[in-house]
Amino acid sequence: MGNAQKRLRQIAEDIVGREGGYVNDPDDPGGATKFGVTLATLVRLGRDNNGDGRVNHSDVRALTKDQAVEIFLQHYFVEPRIGELPDAVQATVFDMYVNAGANAVKILQRLLNDMGMQVSVDGVIGPQTITAAAKAISVAPNHLADAYGIARRNYYFALADRRPASRKFARSRSGGKGGWIKRAEEFISPRFHLSQSEFQKRVAAWA
Repeated sequence: MGNAQKRLRQIAEDIVGREGGYVNDPDDPGGATKFGVTLATLVRLGRDNNGDGRVNHSDVRALTKDQAVEIFLQHYFVEPRIGELPDAVQATVFDMYVNAGANAVKILQRLLNDMGMQVSVDGVIGPQTITAAAKAISVAPNHLADAYGIARRNYYFALADRRPASRKFARSRSGGKGGWIKRAEEFISPRFHLSQSEFQKRVAAWA
């Protein structure tokens, strides 16, 4: 395995580590999930993990970490063409694609438009998006990943603004940063992390 493949696999393993084990939270639109792989994904891929001829919650429970890593590498990195984006944003877009599907690409496309590029916001990485991302990294080589991470954090906040049931994923029970916000900030330079007071101000309207 070459260095690039090792790095890519490590990214996928890190995602699996962040996602955690089996959960079936009624407030999570993804439904039954293990290691970040949802039941809907297993159904779409026809992954009958326990060999009983059906794809259901039992197959989610039976999923192994190695299976999750392979699913992410093939269906959330290779197929969406994330590997054709600049190296600086591959890990964060990959992580977000696992979490939010094509919305991960739409966040990037909106950001590229904000930077003056002409990109269709369709959630698909094609020649237009690849070319625009390459141009953006040449213009702002040290800032594109942070800008994407901040846009990703704002996406989570906006989602929680609209959907009260999702606020527990953005704000912890103790009132601090929730999993969504912490996850986004893993890919943002510390100087752009929200302080606790800044975070509290942002979520104050949620009461």
